[in-house]
Parts: sequence; C-alpha cells; structure tokens
Amino acid sequence: MGYRTADLPPVDLDEFPKIPFLPRMKLLQLHWVEAGFGTPKQTAMFYVWKIFFYALFGLIVAGAFTKGLEFNDIGGWWDEPILYQKLMVWTVLMEILGFAATCGPMAFHFDPPIGASLYWWQNDTIRIPPYPNHVPFTKGNRRTPWDTGLYKLIVFWLIMMLFLSGQQIDGLPEGTAGVMPRWPFAVYAGLIVLMGLRDKCVFLASRAEQYVPTMLAFAFFPSWVDMVVAAKIFIVVIWMGAGVSKLQHGFSATVAVMLQNSPWNGFRKLRMASVRDYPNDIRPSNLTHFLAHVGGTTCEIVVPLTLLFSPWPWLTWIAIGSIWALHVFIISTIPLAVPLEWNVFFIFCAGFLFGNFPAGDGFGVGDMNPALLAGVVAFALFPIVLGAIWPQYVSFLIGLKQYAGNWASTTWAFRDKEKEDRINERVVKAADNQIDQIEPIFGKEISEVFIQKAIAFRMMHPMGRMHITLHMRHSGDIDTRVLREGEFLSNVLTGWNFGDGHCHDERLVEAVQERCNYEPGDLVVVFTESQPMFSKRVQYRVIDAALGVVEKGWYHNDDAAHEQPWLPNGLLPHVITWRRPGYTPSGAAYPGTGGRAPEPPPELLGEARPLASTA
Repeated sequence: MGYRTADLPPVDLDEFPKIPFLPRMKLLQLHWVEAGFGTPKQTAMFYVWKIFFYALFGLIVAGAFTKGLEFNDIGGWWDEPILYQKLMVWTVLMEILGFAATCGPMAFHFDPPIGASLYWWQNDTIRIPPYPNHVPFTKGNRRTPWDTGLYKLIVFWLIMMLFLSGQQIDGLPEGTAGVMPRWPFAVYAGLIVLMGLRDKCVFLASRAEQYVPTMLAFAFFPSWVDMVVAAKIFIVVIWMGAGVSKLQHGFSATVAVMLQNSPWNGFRKLRMASVRDYPNDIRPSNLTHFLAHVGGTTCEIVVPLTLLFSPWPWLTWIAIGSIWALHVFIISTIPLAVPLEWNVFFIFCAGFLFGNFPAGDGFGVGDMNPALLAGVVAFALFPIVLGAIWPQYVSFLIGLKQYAGNWASTTWAFRDKEKEDRINERVVKAADNQIDQIEPIFGKEISEVFIQKAIAFRMMHPMGRMHITLHMRHSGDIDTRVLREGEFLSNVLTGWNFGDGHCHDERLVEAVQERCNYEPGDLVVVFTESQPMFSKRVQYRVIDAALGVVEKGWYHNDDAAHEQPWLPNGLLPHVITWRRPGYTPSGAAYPGTGGRAPEPPPELLGEARPLASTA
C-alpha cells in the first residue's frame, strides 16, 4: 500500500465482476486480512490533521471567548470547569455539523467529505422520525422549513454558548473562571430533544446520549460537587455499558477487522495472528479474543469503577493511564465511522474529572446529594438496560453498543444498476451514490471493488452472513444483483450514519420507495436486529421496497459466528416466524446450494403468525 495509491486484491479488474458472488466475497475478505480496506495511507493523515485542528481550534475558541482563560497561561486552564464545558459544547458543534464522526473517506463520504449539515439545512431531504405513530406532528419523511429552521437554531445556540463567560456557584474552587450559566444547557437539551422527535439522525449525530445528561446536571444541580460527580457517573456508565455490550461473539470480529485495517499495522505476522488459520479459517483467533475481552472489555468494566471509587491518587492515575491507552488504541486504528474527536474528548474527560476532582478530595459518590445520586444512576442505566434487553426499541448508540460488533444493520440488493441510479435521479440529497462519488477518483473497476469490500466487511461479522443467506433466498440470482451496504446508503440518503441499522430500516426504505416507485423485487433489504442480552436469538426482517416487510424470523448467533464469512457450507439455518400472505421468495439457482436456494429445514420452521402479533 502506498501513501497515495490503493492496495487492491490480486485479481484482473476486468474479470472481477464476472466472479460468482461468494467466491468474490472470499477474495475480498482474504484481502481484508492482508490489507484492510486498502485505502491509501494519506487517508489516515487526513484524520490526523482533522484531530489536530479539532483540538487546536477548540482551545482557541475556549480561550478567546472566555473571561479568565488567558493565552499567556494555558497551563493554568487544566482544572478550569468552564474549559471542560466549552470543549463539550465545541465537540457537540463539530458532531452536529458533520465535521467529527462519520466524516471523510472512512465513512464513505468522498465528494463532499461531509453529509450532516449539507442535508439538514436543505428542504425536502429525507428525515426519519422515531415515533411518527405516537408523537403528534412528527409524521412524514420530508424535511420542511420547520425542520431546517430548528436545526439552524440549534447550531446558532451552540455557537452562542461558546461566547458565554463563567459565574460562581457553590462548591467551586476559589480563583476559577467559574462555570457557564445554567439556562443555555437547559434550552439546548429541549431543542435537541424536539429535533430528535422530528428526525432521529440529527439527535443521534449530536451524540445526545453522551452529552445531554451531563448538560442537564449543569443546568439543574445546585453545587459543583453534585455536577462533577454526576458527570463522573455518566462517563463511567458509558464506559461500562459499552464494555458489557461486548460480552458476545461479535466484538472479537470487530477487533479483528480493526487490527487488519489499522494504518500502522504493516506486520504480516500480526495480521495472520488475528485469525485462526489464514487462508482456510479467518474467524478471530485466540489472540484476538484475548485482546478483545481482556485488553478491551475488562478495561472498560473494571477501570471505570476504579476511577469512580479509588481513594488513592496513585491508583487513580494508573486507571487514567489505562483508559488513555484504550482510547489512543481506538484512535490509532482509524476505525470505520471514525469517532475520533469523541475519543480525544474522553481522553481529556478522564484526566479532567478524575485527576482534578478525585473521590478522596470530596468528589466521591458519597459526597453527592443522595436523592440526586439515585436519580442520576437510574437516569443513566435505564436506556442501557432497555437497549440491552429490548434492542428493537432504542438506537444502538443509546444502548451503548458502539464497536461491540452487535448492531442492527442492513444490506440492500438492487435488481440492476439502473435501479440503484434511480436514487440519484429522484431523491433530494447533497451527494451522489458512493460508486458515483469515487469513480472520478479511482475509475469504475476499482471503485466497484471498494464498494463491494463493504459487503465483504459486513460478512466478516456474524450478522452479515445472515444478510447474504436471506438475500440468496429472497433477492433472485445474487450473482447479478447490485448489493450495497446499508450504512453507506444511509450516508447518501440521510447524510449520516454511525452504524445504526435503525436509521436504514423500513422507514428509510419506505421513504425511498415513495420517491423511486420500485416494482416488487427491484429493491430487497435484509434487516437484522442487535442480539439481546440473555438470548442468542437474533431477529431479522426481509423488506421488499414495493411490498413492505415480507418475512420475519430469527437465527441463532452461534450458527452465524461459527461459520466462515464466505459461507462455504451454504445457507445458515434460521426460523421463519411470519411471511406475507401470497409472497414467495424468488430463491434463484445458486452454485453450491443444490440449485434453488433452500427453505430452512422443516424442524426449524416456526409457526406462521399474523403480522400484528409479531410487530
């Protein structure tokens, strides 16, 4: 791989489209182990510079617009509460404008390199209300002047907050620059919730689940002690919730593909060691399991508790160093969706909250008002527990499944290229389909390799193998279909995606169908839900754009996790619990599956039930 040149799989580019689908996926998956996505190394430098300017301008803005923060004494800012608040607001502003996570080529934003604001201040783009049947005045999927106006007001409000200076409150150390006034935090929380009821993508892009709880503490808690302890609890719950969500098969697969895609990992032995037996078995190796569940999961569960309760400064700083190492490792891999600024801010938070205000100095959970403590713990845990047990009700971000390898996700199959091109022709958006964005850069043949590598990437996770199993049953001849990763389509259609399949499920398919008017079979989408805690049954749905949901069922996650990514043994077993009356899967002939893609064995078929009883 060169600095400016891509690393391509060993195949004649003219012959690549003629290779049958599953052998094509195997070729791309083996190449992923060897080279990751294969993007030029200058891609990583783009993100290095982006992090640098995020941090630099964050400090400049905080210092220039805040009384008491002087540029000739930047070292004295370290323990200033208002610096923490200003950098939080700055980070939220970068996220909601689209300059932070899901920006640039590692999120498949090429031209332009951002989505977000380019969509959200434009009328008639697609919006996705989370509860249109339950919340008045939220139905519809077209952005109106009301939506664009509210979005612009939120951006203005965040910018205004950066200009505010501090005021003194109870419990604040003497001689500080104070904290920001309370009312702007309360107003922002109300605005972003209102926006979220109209369009979940804007709400999630702002990372409201990460920052709004702490902002509410700044708005309503009486003293600095209560505020900072609440902020500690919220960040500890984020770390621990993310750690608990990774206690399943999918996380090891995520760590494997992250290692293989890391720009610094030019060590062939390490790449080969991340899988069991290259090229015969590319499931995660024991080394990868160790790195995932000891180096990662254990750190996220044990270290935050140490930070929260440690009475000894030396132990606190060891824990801070451990958390720093975790976030630095994540940043160094330049992961897909690239939440790099979030990781940088959490590095700062770990040092600021637990280094400046340790539990032994009057900032422990026992020093917080007991009634407020109970409320904070309940408020912090409720969405995580809901997302863990009933993942269908909340975003995987709210359920803290980031990088757990256990996500709701989709894969879309168009009948042909003309049906895919219809999106460019009929949907109001700020960017063309990804294939059309990168063709001018790499050419048609190379661009198709990279687009299809996203499907290969998905199949390296358990849910992706189920996606292809269902497409082989429902999408006709999969060798001739145009398959696209749902996350990347969401980027094109809505301007944002962080990996949450709830952003590109039936609601987005319905919005696309309203504009593109597909015939049955023109567009088939397979949706799989996150695996719930205490169960290995993963729910799926098959959606035909013209017909709606045509089949529901479930599969056992072990069956998917234990299979090779290229499905050498044919279709994965699964249980059909409902099928649309009169609908018959196309099940095209496919090499290696005995001709027509088979139905699951009779003993696995669930009892068919009406749609209403399985919603």
